[in-house]
Order: sequence, then C-alpha cells, then structure tokens
Amino acid sequence: MSVAVSKRRKELIKIAEGSKKAHDIKEAIGVLRTAPRAKFDQSIEIQFKLGVDLAASDQVVRGTAVLPHGQGKAVRVIVFCKDEGAKAAREAGADVVGGEELVEKVLGGWMDFDVTVAVPAMMKEVGKLGKVLGPRGLMPSPKAGTVTDNPAKAVKEVKGGRIEFKMDKFANVNTLIGKLSFSDEALVGNAQVLIEALVKAKPKTLKGVFVKSAHLSSTMGPGVRLDLAKFLKAEEAAD
Repeated sequence: MSVAVSKRRKELIKIAEGSKKAHDIKEAIGVLRTAPRAKFDQSIEIQFKLGVDLAASDQVVRGTAVLPHGQGKAVRVIVFCKDEGAKAAREAGADVVGGEELVEKVLGGWMDFDVTVAVPAMMKEVGKLGKVLGPRGLMPSPKAGTVTDNPAKAVKEVKGGRIEFKMDKFANVNTLIGKLSFSDEALVGNAQVLIEALVKAKPKTLKGVFVKSAHLSSTMGPGVRLDLAKFLKAEEAAD
C-alpha cells in the first residue's frame, strides 16, 4: 500500500534533491530559508562526520568555541562552589550555586540545568554525580573550562555563547549554532567560529581525512551539504 506524501514533505525532498552539491555557509542558509515555514523558531545545526579512528583513545575529538551571537536559547548554569567564589558566581549570572547540598539535590533527580561548573575543591563530591551527569555530557571538565578556580569567569563565558562540542561514538559532532530567525551574518559568524574550533581540534595522530562531510540543517528542514575546503586547506597550510 502506498503512503501519501505530504505537500511539505514533497517540498523538502525537492529542495534536498536540488541542493546535493556542496554550498558555502551563506548559500546553505539561503537554501534552508526556502523550506516551508514551521510554527516555531527552528534551530539551526551543523553535523560533521569525522574520519577518526574510533578505536584510538588519542583521537577523541572535543573542544570549546565561543559563538559570537550565542545559540538563541537561555542557558541554565549551576556552580558547585561553597567558598568566596560562590558570591561572585551568583553575581556573574549562575542560576544555582551550592556545595554538598547541591550534589545531593542532583543525586535526587533534579536536572533543571544545561551546564555545570565546579571549583577543583568540589570535584571529590561532584565525582559522585559521574553516572548521572556523564551520560548526558554534563560533567564538569578542565578541558572544557568548567572545572576552574574562577567560576564567575566560566559562568560569564557560558552565558555569553561559549559551548562545548564532542564527537559521539559514531564519530559525529552535532552542534546548535542558532535559530532560523537569526540574520545570515549571525549564523555565518557562529558557523565559522565553530568550524575553525573543530579544525583546530584535529588529533595530531590522524593521518587521513579529518572531516569527511558536513551538513547544515534546520529542525523541520533538509540537510544541506557544506563546502569546508577553505577551512581544511587553512589547517593543512598551518600543519
């Protein structure tokens, strides 16, 4: 029995088929804007497929980037801190600040936050949350700048657009770079910063192709292939 294809679906298929060639970032955004509108402000993501060796522990790709225009969403930040840094963290905009009692609250099932920051002195207690925060990618990390003696600075950076990216078990990196309501310039700016940060995170032991493919997509729209040649050539020149 044939399945009826909605008008919206037909339009998306037509757009996807017409955009199989690789586009620069601004062109790709233009393609997404031609898709049928949704009743909400759609998110814009970039998906990367990496050519790393999944069995090599030194080829795990992760890093941070400060998106100049943010992601278009309010970021809820909690800070594990109980010394003099606690007041500064609150003044910097932290949503919740606490010590052992905050650890117990999270252990009890409270998860109303997007990013965690901790001072080194609290990591022994925060370590109890490994099984809770780890699978969700929320565990504070020195590499991500979320384990720090200056939690106020970390809070300001996160609230100001700083994000962490990390590849999944299939060597993919998916990252939100804004909303469809953003201007082209804002989306291009965010995308360029993210791509440059990802390229800089290339494992030194990797000998083959680092970024196999990249696509830009909206929540209800098609995936549009990106041409990252200029970014990858710049990295090759730097090597």
